[in-house]
Amino acid sequence: MDKLLSMRVFVQVAHHNSFAKAADYLGISRAMATKHLISLENHLGTQLLNRTTRRLSLTEIGAAYRERCVQILAEIDEAEAIATQLQTEPRGTLRVTSPTSFGIFHLAPAVTDFMKRYPDVEVVLTLSDRILDLAEEGIDLAIRIGRALEPHLIARHIAHTRTVVCGAPTYLGQYGIPQTPQDLAHHNCLRYVYRDTDKWEFIGPDGQITIPVHGTLESNVGDSLRVAAIHGVGLVLQPTYMVGEDIKAGRLVEVLKGYRTPGVDIAAVYLHRRHLSVKVRAFVEFLQQRFQPRPYWDDSETITTDAEAR
Repeated sequence: MDKLLSMRVFVQVAHHNSFAKAADYLGISRAMATKHLISLENHLGTQLLNRTTRRLSLTEIGAAYRERCVQILAEIDEAEAIATQLQTEPRGTLRVTSPTSFGIFHLAPAVTDFMKRYPDVEVVLTLSDRILDLAEEGIDLAIRIGRALEPHLIARHIAHTRTVVCGAPTYLGQYGIPQTPQDLAHHNCLRYVYRDTDKWEFIGPDGQITIPVHGTLESNVGDSLRVAAIHGVGLVLQPTYMVGEDIKAGRLVEVLKGYRTPGVDIAAVYLHRRHLSVKVRAFVEFLQQRFQPRPYWDDSETITTDAEAR
């Protein structure tokens, strides 16, 4: 039988000095209460209660055992209360990883606001463009952008971001503004190593176009290409979460607006678990509320037009 329940029955019988009252208190039958006590005494190999037709009383061993049972059951109840609280209020350490640029521009501010809302949560934030193994690294949640997922991961959609071709006004003033994707053959195209570095894809009036590109700078960190573009080195194909503010401020100018480039999805991923911790669930919901239905970095009003660049 359930030993913990048997201990509870014993404690309540001793407290109420009655099998009937103990059974009512625990929501079981009197016969079941009696079975639990007999089972417990048989397990211990000793008598815990003296029973007569008129009264019940603790044996010497029963009195000592009851004292320990009360302490043990109180600690179990406290542990269950703590576990319940942990499942209702986010708390503890949340380990998160993200691509570097998205982490700097958007996730770090989001983490700060999340911690203000849930002060009992501590966050360990790892920024890396390398794909980290969540289980091996002990990571609770990862931000993945436009990547195929391993089958053991669960993904939750956070946002969709456009990608745009852009360059600094000084660069465009010197080398001209490309009017078609084919014009990129005459431009210095700065390339990100985690995408196809030798070709860029576009969707235009005549369908999909794949254009070979060449340039003098290639990097595994998108923000380094952004900085180079701002300094007039060349053109970049970057997500708007990275260059949106630069376009708004006029540091970069979006070109080839008549052609769409494939956007990318941003997802929060975590290991498949039967019970998702409250802190992870709360963080995912927080990010969805922050970045949906349309992410702020894709606000069309923030995009500088080609005409303004001229």
